[in-house]
Amino acid sequence: MNTQDKEDKLTRAYHKMISRVRSILGEEESKTKPEVPKGIEAAKQKAVELGELSQEEADQLGDYLRRDLEDAAKYLSDTGKALGDWLMLDLELIEEQLLDTFSQVADKTQLELALWAEQARHAQDYYTGEIVGIGTFACLSCGERLHFHKPSRLPSCPKCHHTLFKRLKRNQQSESM
Repeated sequence: MNTQDKEDKLTRAYHKMISRVRSILGEEESKTKPEVPKGIEAAKQKAVELGELSQEEADQLGDYLRRDLEDAAKYLSDTGKALGDWLMLDLELIEEQLLDTFSQVADKTQLELALWAEQARHAQDYYTGEIVGIGTFACLSCGERLHFHKPSRLPSCPKCHHTLFKRLKRNQQSESM
């Protein structure tokens, strides 16, 4: 499998994984308080069982999804602002189904935020090669911004070729790096 095919496979799998987490949380909601980590774990195992991903790929995507949800939930909880501010993107440009799915899971994640507080502090770093969800990312070396309207692999900085990024929120738009 060439690099582009693998990247396409992983970005489709990220999208599918968040949809599965949403479905799992919807089923769980009637029984008990939703537990996002258990939903992510179940979605990872389903992808492996169906042969969509290797265990290593599923673990990696699960980590990426957990990081995105933790960061979104922390932002929503801390600021009371809308998800669009966290994404720092025009919501009309984002696939409606993906935005709806991510929004619902992020809202449920807020319920568990207290349990994730310490982990969320470490969920700020994004590295080249990781699959990221929708949003805007800034190179920590030169400040170059990369905008993603769908799950994608994070490339090296096109300006300085560094590999470490942070997710920008709307209130960080004017901050210097």
